[in-house]
Amino acid sequence: MRTRDQERQSRRHFLRQAACAKLGYFGLVNALAQMRLFNAAVAQNPPSDYKALVCLFLFGGNDGNNLLIPYSGPFRSQYVNARGVLSISTANLHQVHPQNDTANGWGFHPSLGQLASLFETGKLAVLHNVGTLSYPIADRTEFLSGTVPVPPQIFSHSDQQVQWQSSVPDRPFQTGWGGRLADLINAGGNPDSNVSMSISLSGINSFQVGTDVVQYAVTADGAIPLSGYGTDYTNALNPDGTYKNNQAGWRLKAFERIMAYTHANLMEEGYAQVMRRARDAEAVVAQADASALASGVDFDAIFASADTPLGDQLKMIAKLVAGRTDLGNNRQVFFCSQGGYDTHQDQINSQVNLLTELGDAMAAFQAAIDALGLTDKVVLFTASDFTRTLTPNGNDANTAGSDHGWGGPAMVMGGPVVGQNLYGHFPNITPGGSADAGGSRGRWIPSTAVDQYGAVLARWFGVDSASMETIFPNLARFDDPFSVASANLNFLNLP
Repeated sequence: MRTRDQERQSRRHFLRQAACAKLGYFGLVNALAQMRLFNAAVAQNPPSDYKALVCLFLFGGNDGNNLLIPYSGPFRSQYVNARGVLSISTANLHQVHPQNDTANGWGFHPSLGQLASLFETGKLAVLHNVGTLSYPIADRTEFLSGTVPVPPQIFSHSDQQVQWQSSVPDRPFQTGWGGRLADLINAGGNPDSNVSMSISLSGINSFQVGTDVVQYAVTADGAIPLSGYGTDYTNALNPDGTYKNNQAGWRLKAFERIMAYTHANLMEEGYAQVMRRARDAEAVVAQADASALASGVDFDAIFASADTPLGDQLKMIAKLVAGRTDLGNNRQVFFCSQGGYDTHQDQINSQVNLLTELGDAMAAFQAAIDALGLTDKVVLFTASDFTRTLTPNGNDANTAGSDHGWGGPAMVMGGPVVGQNLYGHFPNITPGGSADAGGSRGRWIPSTAVDQYGAVLARWFGVDSASMETIFPNLARFDDPFSVASANLNFLNLP
C-alpha cells in the first residue's frame, strides 16, 4: 500500500508531466469551457434568497507583512530581524486573540484598530499567504528546481492583477472568475433582474468580465448620466419628467427618440441597444438610491469617519444593497478598489494613510450592512496584486519601502465569516528560508491558491460542487478546500 507521502509525490509527478505537454489543445478547451458553463448553469438550483459578494482590490501590491503582525512567539523575533526599519513596535499594535492559534501572538497595524475590533467580535478573518499559482509548490527547493510551472511574470503588477482576477494564470485571459460566477448564476438565479448582476464602483475590471453578463460601472454618486443636461437632467427635464421647452430639453427628447428606433445597420443597432440598456439601468440605480434613502438608515452618518474615495465606493454599494428590490437580483457581485499600495519608498508613512482609509471604510460598510439587517447576506473579501518583500530596500525608516513579492494575507468580512480565526498557513518568514521564492528578500511562495480562496466564497454564494470546476478550472490541482482539513480554509459558514 502506498503511503500518503507517496500518493502526493505521484500526484505531483502526474501534474508536472501534464503541464509539460504541448498546449495546442487549449483552443478546444476554451471552446468547450462555455459548453460546460452552460450545462452547469442548467444544473444549478436557482437561489431565492439574497446574497451579495463584494471584491475589494488593493491595487499596487499591499505590503501584508505589516497588516497582521507577529506580536509574540518565535515569529516575532524573525519579523523584527528581517523587517528592519519597516518593523512596527508591539506597543503600537492592536493585539488580537485568534481562537485557532493560541501558540502565537498577533496584532493588527496601528491604523487598523476598527478591523481588530471586527476580528475580535467574529466578523473578520485573515487568510495567510494567498496568491496566484498554476500548481502547488512545496517549498523553495521545488520552486528553484523549475520542475513546477509558475504563473508568468509573478512580480509584475499588471500580470498579477489579471491573474488574481481570472484565477487561471496558465492561460491567456478570457474571463474573470467573478464574471464566470455571474454567467453561471444569473439566468436561473435572477429571473426578475433589472440591472446587471455585476456592478463595479471602480470602472471596468478583469474580475467581472464574463461571456453573458456584462459588467455595469457606476460612480460613488450613482449611475453615470448623459453629459450636457445638468445634474440629474435638471436642465432638460421638469420635476414631473416631461421635457423642458429649451435647447437641452429638445436635444434630450430627440436623442431618446433616435435611441428608440430599430436600426437596419447592425453597428447602429448595437450602439442603440447599449445606450438603451444604460439609460434603463440609470433609472433603476436612481430608484435604488431613493429606496436606500427611505430605508431609515443614515448612510452619511455611518460613513462620516470614512469620507474618502474608498468610503464613498462602499457607501454606494451599501445603498445599492439597500435598494436590492429595485435592482431585482437575488445574487449581486460588486467590485471596488483602492490604489496607492506600490510602496517602494516612504512606506511607513504611506501605509498609515492607506490602511486608515481601508479600515475606516470597511468598518463603516459593515456597520451599514448591520443597520440594514443584512449581516448574514453580504460578504466582503480583499485581494491585491501581491504582498511585498519582507526585507526593506533601505536603511532609513523615513524613506525606505519594500519591493514586489508574491503570496500575502487576505481578509474576509461579514456575518457569515467564521471570524476571530486565522486560515491558510503562515509562511516560514526567514529570508532565504523554505517559503522564500528565490533570493533572500522574503517573497513568499503562496501556500493557498486564489482558486481555493475563491471556491469557498463561491460555495457560500450558491455554486454547487458539480459546477465549481466551471468557475475555477484549475481547482482540482490543489487540496480541496472543503474536504481536506489541512488546507484550513473553513472561513465561512457554508449552506
